[in-house]
Amino acid sequence: MSRLEARPEPSRAMMLASPLLAALAMLATGSLLFLFLGQEPLHAFYVYFIKPATTAYGVGELLLKATPLILCGIGLAVGFRADVHNIGADGQLTLGAISAGCVALYFDGVDAPWLLPLMIVTGALGGMAWAAIPALLRTRFNTSEILVSLMLVYIAYLLLSYLVHGPLRDPAGYNFPQSKMFGAAATLPLLVEGLRVNAAFPLSLLFVLAAWFFCRHTFAGYRMRVSGMAPAAALYAGFSAPRNVWLAFLVSGALAGIAGVGEVAGPLGQLQPSVSPGYGFAAIIVAYVGRLHPVGVLLASLLMSLLYIGGESAQIELQLPSAITGLFQGLLLFYLLAADLFIHYRFKPRVRTIVPPLSETPA
Repeated sequence: MSRLEARPEPSRAMMLASPLLAALAMLATGSLLFLFLGQEPLHAFYVYFIKPATTAYGVGELLLKATPLILCGIGLAVGFRADVHNIGADGQLTLGAISAGCVALYFDGVDAPWLLPLMIVTGALGGMAWAAIPALLRTRFNTSEILVSLMLVYIAYLLLSYLVHGPLRDPAGYNFPQSKMFGAAATLPLLVEGLRVNAAFPLSLLFVLAAWFFCRHTFAGYRMRVSGMAPAAALYAGFSAPRNVWLAFLVSGALAGIAGVGEVAGPLGQLQPSVSPGYGFAAIIVAYVGRLHPVGVLLASLLMSLLYIGGESAQIELQLPSAITGLFQGLLLFYLLAADLFIHYRFKPRVRTIVPPLSETPA
């Protein structure tokens, strides 16, 4: 018999090992899942996790899908460090895509080098504006930023649907709910001819470096880290909690908005009823798997991207349902949360004490 005992201080070894343990547990459960679906586990794992990255096109798709995860993930990680929980990155991504798309359509036919930077700035501002709503309600009325940011995601979806079905619908598009294709000046240049990965990927790497510098070498990053780890100490030091909330939401909103620009100015090339398969929600898992560290978020984004393209490969070759991707994502988060328990707790065996019997006293 054993019991959970609080550690005297958090285990750094478990903090680093828990993502690996979660991934191994996910693979073990995946083996049982593949057997249940009538697939040979080794072949299924090869199709899901290895085969997509064996070709140049597969590597390009891996980097393409990792880009919005990196951008959303590092923005969320900055906020999570300060105990500010933005769950609405997918809505902010959608508003960034809408804002940039409106710019591209307004300047349709304009071939100028300033158009793409203008779209990026506008997309960032659109994401920031959408993120400012839960920030304002949290700081002024103490509402739950989790619920508000989450509900705003679905409002953003409906706004995009209204626009592509109505004002922004392509009149020559045979009544399909989509905008006109963007011009060449409003699309991101490809990194390699024949692959879809574009300039948004190296841009995301620059933001990884910027986030690392912000968290390690700026007073604002230090202030947010202290506020998340020791709120009482931050309050005693005079650190402003509302300032942290605003900074966390505006940074994550801007980066999610830029991720939206990368989608509509990249592989999509237009506004469609859906511009994200849930990158903003998957980025929550990415942030925690990456231990809220920018470099960890980068590595976790590559893993999550592999789950996306592996799921597509499994649908085609193994005839598995599309829900398999979401299932693996959920398993990864579930096992990560379970493994994180042992950062602050450990098993300690119960010691059974044997009480000697009382000696009989002579009459």
